[in-house]
Amino acid sequence: MSAETPRLTTPQASIVVICYEMARALPRTLLSLSPQYQRDCPPGMIEVIVIDNGSRDPPRAEDFAHLGLDLRVVHWPPGDKSPVKALNHGLRLARAPLICAWIDGARMASPGLVSASIAAARLHPRPVVATPNYHIGHETQIALALKGHDEAAEDRLLDSIGWPANPERLFEISTAVWRSGESERMLETNALFMTRAMWDEFGGYDERFTSAGGGAANCDIFLRACEAEGTQLIRIRGEATFHQVHGGTTSNAGESGLDVGMAISREYYRLRRKPIVGVRSPGWIFDSGTGALV
Repeated sequence: MSAETPRLTTPQASIVVICYEMARALPRTLLSLSPQYQRDCPPGMIEVIVIDNGSRDPPRAEDFAHLGLDLRVVHWPPGDKSPVKALNHGLRLARAPLICAWIDGARMASPGLVSASIAAARLHPRPVVATPNYHIGHETQIALALKGHDEAAEDRLLDSIGWPANPERLFEISTAVWRSGESERMLETNALFMTRAMWDEFGGYDERFTSAGGGAANCDIFLRACEAEGTQLIRIRGEATFHQVHGGTTSNAGESGLDVGMAISREYYRLRRKPIVGVRSPGWIFDSGTGALV
């Protein structure tokens, strides 16, 4: 693992990003979290901790020095197909009182995600702050993979909106995972913000989820947090994460995606003795445009 460099100031939020073999996707994700991209998020407001889960050619912090991020890159030993242990290590390294788990480093952020999530978290002592997940493309990437959609096609889509100069236009070329929006049961989020005390209370991610990509571990921590006594789900309206093509476990799996999904469901049932069911309550809705609850 890399040595840690002492920091002298405390950020408002820490974002722990997991990556594995993401040489193409990770630079875009980190750009989307940078001060030059995020609104109302000056240098030092957040720290980003990248945990590389054993890539053959792992990223280096110096490769991203131009982004102006408070950034650490930690190299986790190879051999574990699940990122859960690596992610928990990153949660322990985080310095801020508010911590975001970003389990998939191939997901870019919309330009107001960070400031809106931090503002929303201030509204409740036990917040569970969540943004919706989108796939870049006019269908979900599982469907697009069957039609030959690839990295080049995704590059053309991003070029068509002038990304990254026009980051708010990502919604125009992307598809929501939950088509019914805020009325649909929420199952997970790739940008899960909770207080440090809450992460400690829940014990982080359950390391018994050993499937590739973590299986249902991300759903599990989200559902456990929402079900815990005294917590408040706060959904962010107007912001999202956007999944890039990268050969991930489920999003780009094509025909095998259904098989992977079934295996994930079986693992969850084995550990929790119940099926995966999303959160029924819509929770509070925080509008990033107005900066207030709806």
